[in-house]
Amino acid sequence: MVTAARTGTVLWTPRHVLVTASAQAEPHGRAILDRLAAAGVDDVRLLSGDRLPPLREDTDRATYARAKRTLAVVTSAASKRRPTPIPPSADFSFPLAEGCPGHCQYCYLAGSLTGPPITRVYADLPRVLAGLDEVVGTGAVTTGTQARGHEGTTFEASCYTDPLALEHVTGSLAATITHFGTHPWPGPVQLRLTTKYDDVDGLLDLPHRGRTRIRASVNVAGVERFEGGTARVGARLRALGRLARAGYPVGLTIAPIMPVDDWRTAYGDLLDAAAAELPAGADLTVECITHRFTPKSKDVQLGWYPATKLDLEESTRSRKHGKFGAVKFVYDKDTMRDLRGWFEAALADRLPAARYLYWT
Repeated sequence: MVTAARTGTVLWTPRHVLVTASAQAEPHGRAILDRLAAAGVDDVRLLSGDRLPPLREDTDRATYARAKRTLAVVTSAASKRRPTPIPPSADFSFPLAEGCPGHCQYCYLAGSLTGPPITRVYADLPRVLAGLDEVVGTGAVTTGTQARGHEGTTFEASCYTDPLALEHVTGSLAATITHFGTHPWPGPVQLRLTTKYDDVDGLLDLPHRGRTRIRASVNVAGVERFEGGTARVGARLRALGRLARAGYPVGLTIAPIMPVDDWRTAYGDLLDAAAAELPAGADLTVECITHRFTPKSKDVQLGWYPATKLDLEESTRSRKHGKFGAVKFVYDKDTMRDLRGWFEAALADRLPAARYLYWT
């Protein structure tokens, strides 16, 4: 469930929790159990093994609804812990969790998950973090590049989740930021994450040492209406300003960009609102990601949100193939040219000190 008013801090507290036997044996897993108790969660099932029980209700919608209210505390498989290249955002991704409690109808993540969308968090966080040293200095997105080499080896922690959404019941994000700030790394590093939430109080005084860049995922009202269960964009921007004043490098992830009605005015107002919230001299980056979908993500999205007004019409899109043959549908060349040209000019005008990282 989501607590707090829509105009205030938004917290997600699960109604149902499953904890595997291995997770119960981990100190971080036991700390998560303490946090869940403090948050008032009383439906906590301690499993005798490491296999999660099947979750199936009478209908697909009921299954989806229960899964979105369920947290599983598990340990990570070796394949999950292995840092994975994640262009164009960062050198590598690694998992703090998998799954998200938000209800974003355009969720691109939907195409990469299997089964009901339970959120899984990893109780063996120290083991996950211990495996990062071995890839420092070996990335290809930022490491050794002229444009972004000063960022060091970059690690994305929000590819498969929104870690801030889970923070008040896991503590995993604060522990990770502290690790990045205090660990004796073999070379320069940066932790990166994107969020649609605003509960940053517990992050402001951490010893981050400028090694964590927190980006707010932001959009205009015509797209924000598809983002159920999240903090409002204005609250995200205010939280980003607080983080910047606490010395964090920050960023805007403008995603997914859509040519909604009067989009130039709407996105211009969004950039102006960001400029107004951020302190002078903030270390700010901007990433621009246009709306796209795959056949699988479309099917999942329509199953989860059958009444959605989201534009998923394939006939008006360009069909693209990834390097492994995967199909995705993106805007046509003329639309992309209009969007990109406007954004690049508007960013230079409205946020001239920001570093514009990429368009996709």
